[in-house]
Amino acid sequence: MTRETTPTIAWDPETNSIVYIDQTRLPGTFEVVRCTGIERLARAIKRLEIRGAPALGIAGAMGVALAAVNSTATETDLLLAEVRQAVETLRSTRPTAVNLDRGLDRVLRRIEEARTVEEAKTIAVAEANAIAEEDEAACRAMGGFGAALIPDGGTALTHCNAGALACRSWGTALGVIRSAVAAGKDVRVIACETRPLLQGARLTCWELTRDGIDVVLIPDSQAAYLMRRGEIDLVIVGADRITRDVVFNKIGTYMHAVSARYHDIPFYVAAPISTFDLSHREEEITVEQRSREELASCGDVRVAPEDVQVLNYAFDATPLDLVSAIVTEVGVLRPPYRESFRIVFDEEVRSGR
Repeated sequence: MTRETTPTIAWDPETNSIVYIDQTRLPGTFEVVRCTGIERLARAIKRLEIRGAPALGIAGAMGVALAAVNSTATETDLLLAEVRQAVETLRSTRPTAVNLDRGLDRVLRRIEEARTVEEAKTIAVAEANAIAEEDEAACRAMGGFGAALIPDGGTALTHCNAGALACRSWGTALGVIRSAVAAGKDVRVIACETRPLLQGARLTCWELTRDGIDVVLIPDSQAAYLMRRGEIDLVIVGADRITRDVVFNKIGTYMHAVSARYHDIPFYVAAPISTFDLSHREEEITVEQRSREELASCGDVRVAPEDVQVLNYAFDATPLDLVSAIVTEVGVLRPPYRESFRIVFDEEVRSGR
């Protein structure tokens, strides 16, 4: 497999295993890993070998399928017990991104409907693959809707990585950029490095340079200054969870939204419907805190005193009143969000999606 043809994460039917691009190795090394067990998958998610809300949803779904296929149980009740244990192991890895829960629960519900062990295994793999295919279709649709928001000759600021590496392929925020470029627009991207793990520098820049899209890397702290200089026309980011009142995304997103509002620059979010969690509000969501070493060290080099305390939130919350529009696979949602959410999700219920 080559990097041009390899999806970020996929099910290999020949070996009944999960194959994925190890994102911790980029941009230096392109490596595809084969995962055959739940503990290995959980470690991959915790280590951010697999990351990005939609990709985590696919990983969760395929993890349930993997647990089912690996089971030696001869009765459905015993298989379900094994699968449910695997679900809880995977659920504990990343608490903020809602897609992981959605992928786990959707495949688990399908297995619970199975009448035999073999049927459960077949259903699990089929449902996991369906989630992956739906993600790619959603990203393509988002790109089509969102491309209209990108001015020809415009410069877009993005934060973290909301590209093909965060999904099966194409991407959410970067999918919008890709679609705009494919439509013939001249688009320049400014990518924030995204401290402390540099997903913008390592992943977004890798994706865009590979695709021949004009991209410039900046330190996170430079974004507001470039807005003041008039060098940014819009901000577009992805999302890990959208509640009734906020957008959770990579830490640093909120400060870009505040700066964009001050400088009268549109701030857009691109996310599939599966990332919405309208049954909760900000204060009900656990915001993941990651390890001290991610901040106190850079690779093998210590960059902070050994005895200094570290606070390392992985995500922040941007109030919806700072968001100019949300690009989804069913269209572009605009304020007032209470009304646009109601219209979209009432239709989702009516259509059975």
